[in-house]
Amino acid sequence: MTSQETQPGTELRSGREWFKSAVVYQIYPRSFADSDGDGVGDLRGIISRLDYLHNLGVDVVWLSPVYRSPQDDNGYDISDYQDIDPVFGDLAALDELLNGLHARGMKLVMDLVVNHTSDEHPWFVESASSRDNPKRDWYWWQPPRPGSEPGTPGAEPNNWGSAFSGPAWEYDPSSGEYYLHLFSKKQPDLNWENPEVRAAVYDMMNWWLDRGVDGFRMDVINFISKDPRLPEGPRAEGMLYGDGGPHYISGPRIHEFLQEMHQEVFAGRDKDLLTVGEMPGVTVEDALLFTDPSREEVDMVFQFEHVALDQEGGNKWRPKKLVLTDLKKSLGRWQDALGERGWNSLYWGNHDQARAVSRFGDDGRYRELSAKMLAAVLHLHRGTPYVYQGEELGMTNMAFGAISDYRDIEVLNHHREATTHLGHTDAEVLAALAPLNRDNARTPVQWDASRHGGFTTGAPWIAVNPNANTINAAAQIDDPESVYNFYRQVIALRHTDPVVAYGDFTMLLPEDEHVYAFRRSLPGAELLVLGNFSATVQPVDVGDAAWSGAASVLGNYPPGTGLTLRPWEVKVLRREL
Repeated sequence: MTSQETQPGTELRSGREWFKSAVVYQIYPRSFADSDGDGVGDLRGIISRLDYLHNLGVDVVWLSPVYRSPQDDNGYDISDYQDIDPVFGDLAALDELLNGLHARGMKLVMDLVVNHTSDEHPWFVESASSRDNPKRDWYWWQPPRPGSEPGTPGAEPNNWGSAFSGPAWEYDPSSGEYYLHLFSKKQPDLNWENPEVRAAVYDMMNWWLDRGVDGFRMDVINFISKDPRLPEGPRAEGMLYGDGGPHYISGPRIHEFLQEMHQEVFAGRDKDLLTVGEMPGVTVEDALLFTDPSREEVDMVFQFEHVALDQEGGNKWRPKKLVLTDLKKSLGRWQDALGERGWNSLYWGNHDQARAVSRFGDDGRYRELSAKMLAAVLHLHRGTPYVYQGEELGMTNMAFGAISDYRDIEVLNHHREATTHLGHTDAEVLAALAPLNRDNARTPVQWDASRHGGFTTGAPWIAVNPNANTINAAAQIDDPESVYNFYRQVIALRHTDPVVAYGDFTMLLPEDEHVYAFRRSLPGAELLVLGNFSATVQPVDVGDAAWSGAASVLGNYPPGTGLTLRPWEVKVLRREL
């Protein structure tokens, strides 16, 4: 391995566009580090690992929800936005974490989940108490379909399906009406048409910013504006429910709501904050509007187009082989579209996606090489890179045996629906679940080779991957050839080389089925990035003569001659112009 030895610096990390040279690290707290032996990760576990994050060089920690919650969807069902769930700690521990990050020059971004609440949130408890309660229209309540028997299949107000299987409507016998839930039935959707709802959300956000947090990653934020007519959704053959997406994905008032949010929450604050809009189904055209600085909506979008390419028809339970040319076409299109204005998030994985090296690389013989190649190719695009916990160690997917080994509500609901209503066998469903299920990413971080990977002294809430014996942080931190230390080098390169943060992007070899190649350039200098997405040697022709005297700044093999790539090799060259 060769590298340009650099340490994370501050040269590029100030000013309004500081986030363009920053790297975000996502923590899924339930699975990061457990301090008290109850088997669930917590805030003090995170605090104990702050030096690890600082050494890695990341600038921002995105913390998945730690608010009070019944934990139906692992914290994305919030019952109190302004308190911490006891399973994770308390507000004092949150303040200690915030101070610890700030003392090390890092920022804290909280997960903002305001498309829906928990059904145990006081707002919903009031809303559900009677039809004439003042908070009734804080949520979406509708009567049964005319002429139907309330509470029976087909009586729902429309045919929308939930993202977690089943209908998107739940019948409430006490009031004789249905409420909308795009996710779990314990996650009723807030009615953003109501200005009182918006004001309450903005007050809560201001409370957190006043407490010192540095911004928000906004969960499915482009779902908050629904078409008030609630029309029927198209239904594909073989599906039990319709797709309501056309009526709530980037809905009719979404830009108005985000501009209002900016004005009521972020405008006039004198610190460098970050707003990230997680936006399933967002188009490039809308992303340009969302992230255009002059419109004052969000700093960047988190989009999902590239992580649907290995699924038939976008159905994650029908996995297919990824075609590299499709990946280049998708990522390249977003690079081009957001080039002049706007900004994008860069990621391979997160808490909702399978492990990157198992999905896009080779988690067997070439695990380390492919993990490094994936890191360099991703981080050297234009945009803000995200590292999902354990990705920097090359953690892999988990081999789950029976459905009882899973914990994710999405998996459990799909298994039940597929075996009960769609006629699939248990074995068929388990095979389809294996590659892309969300629990792959939720197994605990592997800190060392001790019992339970050093994650907990108790019984973990979900099993630790058995390969923790060999893939763990303790084995990598002091190894200069490790995946962890390669990530340090990639992150340092973004911090110190303006070409990485601000350079133009040009896709090369778009039709090559094995090599991912692109150029980044600014006046005076450019980078060439070459990644081999295969286990075979790949010749590369991008004008070797022009790069013959270029300096090698990063690679996952000892230096070789020419531009030919060995299995899963990445080469990053720099030349002055």
